[in-house]
Amino acid sequence: MILSAAFVLAAPALCAAGAAAAFLAPAWWTAAVLAISGGLAALAAIAGGALLLAAGGSFHIALWPLLSLGSLALRGDALSGFFLLVAGLVFLPISIFSASRGVGAAERASRRYFALLHLALFASVVLVLVAGDVISFLSAWEAMSVASYLFVAFDREREDAGPAAYVMLAMSEIGTIAAALALILLAVHAGATDFAQIAAARPGLGAALGWTAFLLSFFGFAVKAGLVPASSWLPLAYPPAPTGFAALSSAIIVNLGIYGILRVNLDLAPAAGAGPGLVVLAIGSVSALVGILYATIQAELKRLLAYSTIENMGLVAAGIGAAMIFLAAGHPVAAAIALVAALYHLANHSLFKALLFIGVGAVEAGTHTRDLDRLGGILRRMPWTGAFFLVGVLSISALPPFNGFVSEWLVLQTILRSALLASVAIKIVFAVAGALIALTAGLAATCFAKLFAMGFLGMPRSPEAAQAAEAGFGTRLPLALLALLCFLFGVLPTYVIPVADRAVVPITHASAAAALVPPFFTPDLPGETLPPKFVAEFHDLGAQIGAGVLPGRGLVVLHRGARENPVVFAMSTSYMLLGFAAILAVSFAAFRLAARRRAVARGPVWDGGLRRLRPESTYTATGFSNPVRVIFRAILSPRTGEDSTEAVAQHFRTAIHRKDEMVSIVDRLVLEPPLRALRRLAVVRRMHLGRVNAYAAYVLLALLAVLILGTGLR
Repeated sequence: MILSAAFVLAAPALCAAGAAAAFLAPAWWTAAVLAISGGLAALAAIAGGALLLAAGGSFHIALWPLLSLGSLALRGDALSGFFLLVAGLVFLPISIFSASRGVGAAERASRRYFALLHLALFASVVLVLVAGDVISFLSAWEAMSVASYLFVAFDREREDAGPAAYVMLAMSEIGTIAAALALILLAVHAGATDFAQIAAARPGLGAALGWTAFLLSFFGFAVKAGLVPASSWLPLAYPPAPTGFAALSSAIIVNLGIYGILRVNLDLAPAAGAGPGLVVLAIGSVSALVGILYATIQAELKRLLAYSTIENMGLVAAGIGAAMIFLAAGHPVAAAIALVAALYHLANHSLFKALLFIGVGAVEAGTHTRDLDRLGGILRRMPWTGAFFLVGVLSISALPPFNGFVSEWLVLQTILRSALLASVAIKIVFAVAGALIALTAGLAATCFAKLFAMGFLGMPRSPEAAQAAEAGFGTRLPLALLALLCFLFGVLPTYVIPVADRAVVPITHASAAAALVPPFFTPDLPGETLPPKFVAEFHDLGAQIGAGVLPGRGLVVLHRGARENPVVFAMSTSYMLLGFAAILAVSFAAFRLAARRRAVARGPVWDGGLRRLRPESTYTATGFSNPVRVIFRAILSPRTGEDSTEAVAQHFRTAIHRKDEMVSIVDRLVLEPPLRALRRLAVVRRMHLGRVNAYAAYVLLALLAVLILGTGLR
């Protein structure tokens, strides 16, 4: 495992070297330095993560003792290897994009600072994933949080950058304190700060201490993951931040919150009983629905994608919660499938969300706006960006054969496996969670159909959209790489599942790959539980297409059951792709044949009787999502804000503007009640109305009081 450790540690070293080179080299070389050092660091993380997964082992490097707190250590295993692999896959294209757009858009004095933050953020991510003790983990975590704060506050010209960065940092610190308390409790119980020793002491963990550690660690790391109720910082932080950081945060940083939840609650101190799993499942399901509901009504692209991140992290958390429940109930295979589904969706989300954020950066650079209501019709002027963006839209909408479909389908199938459980109450929770996730999937398709249709299709609704310019090669290349990965992760799930399974087996002690990817090419395999007749029929349907040519077990994802029920669920996006290609080929041939028999007539488009359809008459993103506002008004509860223009000492209003303001249900139910209670205590604050007449009245009353008191004293 020396080689894997060398590659992993090379990643932060390359980041440090790149940061130093960025400051020493001339300013016009900063982009090249960032692209090269960031790309090499990403490749090192990919190689290190792949070696950890392939070898199935781990490395442990003791650094130096720290007073009486134990020794600092670095530790890598299959779980950290999976997260390193995902982080490297998305950091490579994001670095290319940031070098071309982020550095180019920054002022010359800020280019070096931008490169430093970009590389320092990835270095801290790698160190978090290979930290082997409490002290080094919290130190790397804090470095990552500070770098994120500085990135959000990078654009000093935006008034909302500073407050958004402060809110993000404040919420992050609250979560860090909670997670630190959980780790400290576990370290005190084990008598050591090393993760290996903490894990060895878990059999003696009592119920009270176990629940305390779970609640503190889960809600502490949930802040970074963007789960409800600690998700308010995402839609605040992403819009003012550089697009490169928004892509990094949504594709890598939020994954660290999931990593912390898994590391503590499934490795160091696995929860006893189904209770913690039910909490995670419920929070994840609610987060998914709340996230996509608010994403659907957004017209600002970055804010829309921020809420979508909440949704997808909720789906990942739901899979983790199901895995925890299945483990507690004694069903390790079902737990392994649930955890593989969660990790698969985490990887998929990183890929298509990085693609979409880079696409938003390309749209903003080409049109100078991120408002969907001002876009439209830009596909003609940005065809490459539109094509790659469409791949991301189809992926995040969970449409086959792209990657989002596979992982969301697996998550839903996992929820349906609640039939294995004996408790009726737990089955009801699973049923409710399944209904919420199914509703989430439907809203996601609506949300991203709106995003692409209102942004890229139709007529331009502003001069900026009408004059859109195609993105440069430095943006199209990362878009192409991420689109290709979204496609491959979708059509080759039988190759992705075994990779995620290597990180799951040490946790669940059961293999999901063995249960999901059956070796159809070898029907006579010893110990095969499927009936021979069923195997023969499945082979006749084409299940052994590619035998002797394709490596691996095949192209079908199938969960096997007993002889009475051989197939619990099955799916093959590879065969779906072949079916779609055949349908398109036949349709194209039929239309070509019909076109030859009948001449094609071209004429003006009918615009509902209008002489010329104006952009103001076309459908907007706000109008598209209005049915969602109406149906879910009880949850959204919009507030009508009023902006008045007054004259003559504020006695007459010359203009009144009213608009609906969406306040998150989490803010209304969780944050606003204590704030209202504090405001009630601030009695003097009620006197500050902001009106000159009121302050003049206060002065007059004060003078009258002084006169009355003075007369009385005489």
